[in-house]
Amino acid sequence: MLLRRVAFPDFCEPCLPSPAAKPPAGAGWLHEIKHDGFRMLVRRDAAGVRLFTRNGHDWTGRFPLIARGALSLKAASCLIDGEAVACDDNGLPGFDRLRYRRDDRRVFLYAFDLIELDGDDLRREPIERRRVLLIRLLAKAPVVGLQVNDHIVEPDDVVFRHACQLGFEGIVSKRLGSPYVSGRSRHWVENKNPQHPAVKREAEGLGQRTMAMIEAGRQVLILKRASASRPFQSME
Repeated sequence: MLLRRVAFPDFCEPCLPSPAAKPPAGAGWLHEIKHDGFRMLVRRDAAGVRLFTRNGHDWTGRFPLIARGALSLKAASCLIDGEAVACDDNGLPGFDRLRYRRDDRRVFLYAFDLIELDGDDLRREPIERRRVLLIRLLAKAPVVGLQVNDHIVEPDDVVFRHACQLGFEGIVSKRLGSPYVSGRSRHWVENKNPQHPAVKREAEGLGQRTMAMIEAGRQVLILKRASASRPFQSME
């Protein structure tokens, strides 16, 4: 496929996996460990290095290890997609270390996709090609701030079972031959470990939002009833 050489923007809305009840079966998928961290887009170009959250907020100053790693890459420009993580003593990513900013200087990136390289827009390239280019890019300048999130060549149920047993958040399965698509994508499918703290956090967050909506609705109803009970007063 002919690559599109474009003036690529700093930020690109990331591809988001679709939740599923179970991992997709068959040989047409790559399976990766899902790490509990912050989604991060790493931009490197002539202007320097910028780190963006999934919503486009600039966090360059927060994670210096990732920024230094990106600065050492042998490329005129690139845009890397990955997960910023801080690992505990057992090597497992711990979200609290990120949330409470205990290890900002030790946070590194598990890189899993390459969106742009040296002016070439790679979004239409199949995932296999993007991964090869990502591995080559990081291999040229091996640094602790950037690591490839390797895919696992095993059946889907085996990968998911072992990910759960080892205490990871879950897995993300990616369809072979798929392009990079911003927003929610059916080419990427996630399955989460039901015992992982991330699942509990999401449930608590959903519960809090639901209660807030119920309370807001209750207050609106009270105001409507109060307004309806008041006699009409002429402005004259």
